[in-house]
Amino acid sequence: MSYLDEDRDTYGMYKNDTGKGPGPELMGAHTLLGNDVYNDKGEDLGEIKEIMLDMRTGRVSYAVLSFGGFLGMGEKLFAVPWNALTLDTVNKRFTLKVSKEQLKGAPGFDPDHWPDMASPAWSSEIHTYYGTQPDQDDRII
Repeated sequence: MSYLDEDRDTYGMYKNDTGKGPGPELMGAHTLLGNDVYNDKGEDLGEIKEIMLDMRTGRVSYAVLSFGGFLGMGEKLFAVPWNALTLDTVNKRFTLKVSKEQLKGAPGFDPDHWPDMASPAWSSEIHTYYGTQPDQDDRII
């Protein structure tokens, strides 16, 4: 599925061909759910299942990536820092600079046991793993 999938663009915000409209610089969150994530070697890493907003700052903090499993069975979820993802407008997907093996070893969770994503310790672990820094406003003082 791509971010320009017309079935997901229920308001028609990406359909005009005048070049005006919000995308791809500003996208509706609903249109990003289900988008594929690949690494820079072209390997399929999964798809975006959820987008996590920090309600204190109004910023996107994480994309929840689904990897592995079959028909939802045995799937593992990973919270990937939003700033670790790059929108690939040519291939209409996201890119994450990790190998499949690195992703398999990343801190993850199953769909029935979500971590405390507001925890500073958890956030630090995730950002350290992906080599990212939280946005300045996201740091808890």
